[in-house]
Amino acid sequence: MIRTTALLGGTAMSLALSALTAQADSIRFWTTEIQPARLERQQAMAEQFTEQTGIDVEVIPVEENELSTRATAAFAAGDLPDVIYHPLSYALPWVEAGILDAEAATEAIEDLDPATFASGTLEMARTEDGWASVPSDGWTQMIIYRKDLFDEAGLEPPTTYDTVLAAVEALHNPPEMYGFVAATKVDDNFMSQVLEHVFLANGVSPVGENGFEPLDVDKTTEVLDFYKAIADASPAGELYWKQSREIYFAGNAAMIIWSPFILDELAGLRDSNPPTINDDPTSTELASLSGVVTTFAGPSNMDGAAWSSTNLFGITNDADTESAIDFVKFSMDEGYTETLAIAPEGKFPVRKGTAEEPSKFSDAWAELPVGVDRTAPLSELYAPEIIEEIVAGLDVAQRWGVKEGQLALASKMVNSQAINRLVREYIDEQRDAAATVEAMNEELGKIQ
Repeated sequence: MIRTTALLGGTAMSLALSALTAQADSIRFWTTEIQPARLERQQAMAEQFTEQTGIDVEVIPVEENELSTRATAAFAAGDLPDVIYHPLSYALPWVEAGILDAEAATEAIEDLDPATFASGTLEMARTEDGWASVPSDGWTQMIIYRKDLFDEAGLEPPTTYDTVLAAVEALHNPPEMYGFVAATKVDDNFMSQVLEHVFLANGVSPVGENGFEPLDVDKTTEVLDFYKAIADASPAGELYWKQSREIYFAGNAAMIIWSPFILDELAGLRDSNPPTINDDPTSTELASLSGVVTTFAGPSNMDGAAWSSTNLFGITNDADTESAIDFVKFSMDEGYTETLAIAPEGKFPVRKGTAEEPSKFSDAWAELPVGVDRTAPLSELYAPEIIEEIVAGLDVAQRWGVKEGQLALASKMVNSQAINRLVREYIDEQRDAAATVEAMNEELGKIQ
């Protein structure tokens, strides 16, 4: 009887171990890239990983606006997926909450070689001992400008406050040509993004390591004066991304600030938003006449900055760690071109290549087709120096609060739209610069 029981116990243990082994041969992957075509690409990539490793991947779509709630609930239930594709705003908070395994992310990055990543994106994910998550892709906000007009007028590219203002002075001739189309619609997130870019360019942030940090009066006055100048060179009204694109597409603006999602439209590849500079909505003429600047500098920060949106692969504390690390490494190496191909116009390569082939992935990315109604690779639409500029912006990518560990607080400040409102009131000459900075500090200081 004892022998039989022992045998039964051994059998049960063997079955349990087999079940654990079977579980270790599959992982769950949450992704916020939920559009059907993008899910199809991710599923194909997962199948490639399975063929290579024998590890099955369940690709699970999650709405980005539900990501925080679902992750918190899954963590409480001990049922987190193995890997989560997530925006930067969750990286450090989720490590602190115990949702993400920073050691696993760090191991993956070290195996891939940190030197092959864009330094700016790694800095934004940095913890005391490594990295919170593995940067996957990103994009940087850009100044798009009429390079042909700049060249004709002998102007330098708009890489600084001063060069932008010099171009405004030379080219502003409304209504045929506006020097700029600045965001002025206070309740639109577009204005928030543009303003953060302009503040970062001059080294101005409302947060420090201990939370709110009063804005420097002199540096912020430089920001305010610059923004008022480009707003004064813009059409009247409540301007946001829509007017910015339309006016530039019509050939009536010298400069705008926009995301890279404009690149395919600029080249006539999307019928819903065609360039109207000539009679051919499929024309690539405007793309050929345009230049791009990602790293932008103010007088108090001549190194400049690039405002970026970054996504990462997070490995959770409930993960089958080794399988999860292998999947993330595959997605950032053998499968990385497929990762970028999900949406090339908005997924710049944060890993440009390998130690042996330093430009392997950036070169492959430039050949990926973009567009909706027609497609073409970016390398056929834009000059090599523009492709290089687009990718290089990730090396100096920044966001308020990231390096200080105060991204959550900075996000609340941005979302309050207090800065938008007060900048607009300064543009409208409701108060002077010193009073505007004082009002900003008063309102931002109340946000917890």
